[in-house]
Amino acid sequence: MAVVTEPPRVPTRPTPAGPGRRREPRGLVTTFVGYAILVFFALVFLYPFVIQIGNAFKTEPDAAANPLSPVPSPLDLTSFERIFDGTSFPLWMGNSLLVTVLVTVGRVFFDSLAGYALARLRFRGRSGLFVAVIAVMAVPGVVLLIPKFLVLNQIGIYDSYAALVVPLLADAAGVFIMKQFFESIPVSMEEAARIDGAGVFRTFWSVVLPMAKPALITLTILSFQGSWNEFPHTLVAVQDPSLFTLPRGLADLVTGSLGSGTQYPLKLGAALLATIPVAIIFVIFQRYFVRDSSEGAEKG
Repeated sequence: MAVVTEPPRVPTRPTPAGPGRRREPRGLVTTFVGYAILVFFALVFLYPFVIQIGNAFKTEPDAAANPLSPVPSPLDLTSFERIFDGTSFPLWMGNSLLVTVLVTVGRVFFDSLAGYALARLRFRGRSGLFVAVIAVMAVPGVVLLIPKFLVLNQIGIYDSYAALVVPLLADAAGVFIMKQFFESIPVSMEEAARIDGAGVFRTFWSVVLPMAKPALITLTILSFQGSWNEFPHTLVAVQDPSLFTLPRGLADLVTGSLGSGTQYPLKLGAALLATIPVAIIFVIFQRYFVRDSSEGAEKG
């Protein structure tokens, strides 16, 4: 008589919750608490900016009496009229635009060249040079203020546009970012260009640089924001009021160059106008940065 044995039972895994299934109450509570924490910190982060906008449209007595209220009562545009008529704000804005554009273009170009050289070229002292770049990143900027002043004064460009631009045309952080990105690009992408007779610069400019768009956009955002908000360097680079950039000019407003009174609406209105270009650049380039990063991830 044959004995029939049953096959061993395989334990089944619980079916994961799909779109049509209800989530567990514990998971819903965790999700709700997580979003509530994120919203809370977002409001805490945005509240000072909302206060700045509200006070910029207030009258002087209203801003002094209710500085933490985001609602102006009444709505007043006098502060913005005084910014353009009673201060040198248009001059500061023009100087900042000129310096920032030149510094951003210079940093993107020179940092890319240096990063590519450290990533691809083989020469004596290459490792030591990269260590020096890392060491410069570890040095606080305030330590270099007096040496900057001495160098600018010695070479004869102190108190000029060149003093505002030339020392900022390259930075160690940008070189590091570009070097790390170039090393992630396969060397085989450049071999075809070299077989066709392209030189080092032509290979860099026509083959490698177009592939580095996410790193270039990141460097553009950081360079624009850093040079636009640069204040310590202007203290040791220029003394002529006609060469002041926005951070230097706003510092004069805050220190009371307009006379007595708090003048919160005027100061906060000027600071609000100074943040608009940085916000525009960040929003525009961040969109391209996210899109290019996603495309690169899908291709990889």
